[in-house]
Amino acid sequence: MELRLYDTLTKEKRGFTPIDPSNVRMYVCGPTVYDFAHIGNARPVIVFDVLFRLLRHLYGADHVTYVRNITDVDDKINDRAARDFPGLPLNEAIRKVTEKTADQFQADVAALGCLPPTHQPRATEFVLPRADGRTDMVTLIKQLIARGHAYEAGGEVLFDVRSMPDYGALSGRKLDEQKAGARVAVDAHKRNPADFVLWKLSSENEPGWESPWGRGRPGWHIECSAMSAAYLGGPDGKDVFDIHGGGLDLIFPHHENEIAQSRCAHGTPAMANTWMHNGFLQVEGEKMSKSLGNFFTIRQLLDKWPGDVLRLQMLMTSYREPLDWTDTRAMQANLELEDWAHVVFPYFGKDRYKPSNDYSPLSIIKTLADDLDTPNAITKLRELYQRAKRGGSSEKIEFAACCEFFGFQNLDKPGLFQFGTSGIGTGSGRLLFDNADRVQSLRAAYANSAPPQIISAITAEIESTGVKVEIGQDSTITLVLGSRDLIDTKINRLVAERAEARARKDFKESDRIRDELAAMGVVLKDGKDADGKPVTTWEIAR
Repeated sequence: MELRLYDTLTKEKRGFTPIDPSNVRMYVCGPTVYDFAHIGNARPVIVFDVLFRLLRHLYGADHVTYVRNITDVDDKINDRAARDFPGLPLNEAIRKVTEKTADQFQADVAALGCLPPTHQPRATEFVLPRADGRTDMVTLIKQLIARGHAYEAGGEVLFDVRSMPDYGALSGRKLDEQKAGARVAVDAHKRNPADFVLWKLSSENEPGWESPWGRGRPGWHIECSAMSAAYLGGPDGKDVFDIHGGGLDLIFPHHENEIAQSRCAHGTPAMANTWMHNGFLQVEGEKMSKSLGNFFTIRQLLDKWPGDVLRLQMLMTSYREPLDWTDTRAMQANLELEDWAHVVFPYFGKDRYKPSNDYSPLSIIKTLADDLDTPNAITKLRELYQRAKRGGSSEKIEFAACCEFFGFQNLDKPGLFQFGTSGIGTGSGRLLFDNADRVQSLRAAYANSAPPQIISAITAEIESTGVKVEIGQDSTITLVLGSRDLIDTKINRLVAERAEARARKDFKESDRIRDELAAMGVVLKDGKDADGKPVTTWEIAR
């Protein structure tokens, strides 16, 4: 099976051949942890998680190295630390900010069904030379100066873009046509306005490290050059790896400058052999913006939806195309996942079955191998769902295997995808309506493995309205108004009385009892037993 990927650098889709099939290497730019990650940040995490899963399937889980960094040194982090912890020394305040936001990011992406990367280096751990000899930023900058690609000026170390004749190839920007703009500082000490910072001096109120150029801190771009080389450099010393990924917004200047630094420091013709970029995300047809009131963090959406819902909606659109996040599409994804869960939940989960060659996810692997064609892979999933719904255990197991490969986590719990509220007990209707949002938050909390104290707090808030929260074996949440034993006794009595009324053809009384049960949140199902005699069962209305 051939894997074909679109390469931003060559602007074509071509066959993927790893440098070393026994160690396929991928680097993806991770978050700058100055605040909680927004929903746009979730897209590359999910996209490249699917690619990571695909590479592991094709080459073996032990033969793929995936690195996603954490940027924990940045001017935005400094500003946030000074704002949130004004009484603390800056370095201590920065640590508090980055630890909290990095931990939240890890929890968020786990709830989205993403596998942890092989390595998640933090930028601050790779500024100075390391005891283990892995590549660091200061050493890279020294190499660039020694090779004539960087210079000291104005208290900074800058990369000389004119020292690299094909600078701008990734973004398609010719150096002679570039003009200094809002994102490029124009300083008199620069040889060229496009020259960018490798090292800058730090004031007493800024974090810094002692270096050959004074106490300072690294520029943004050099961080990824160092961390990718630290973990993905080849055994032959050639620091070229297979795949570099990220969002379209990183092509220029970040990835362009990464290429310049890495190639010039290592003397290689490439930094990575394939460059992949996911498209932008907008919300309800508009660019996401705090001023428009449509800016959402991953955590805010996970407070409402199971992570599987966000994941499915993200994968319904080709990774290279713009994605429009809407509540309507989230609802559609939720309903679809509920349907899937009701079919596969007895077979879903690593403890319920062991995948074999007979039940491998080959039907979607072939589709994904064509440049991560997730929309058509989901179409395949829908076909498998229809087969599983009509078929036996083998069809259901195959469908379950494909869903697990896609990274869905909660299809063994159909109740977590139910939308709306269910309750039982006379007079529960109003309480169901009043608790609808709280119940949805509780489902999301269970689905996304929220801390027990959060689940307890939501439960307590619901129960303060006069109902009890009941969790079924399939994770269905039911609100009970009154004693469940007394309610069940009353329901069974009314069902028996209705059966007697039907037997004597008193349909008026039969209908009255049905209506009384409906007011209690009960749905009746009339049928016949094995002997053909009338029988009635009941369940809670959903």
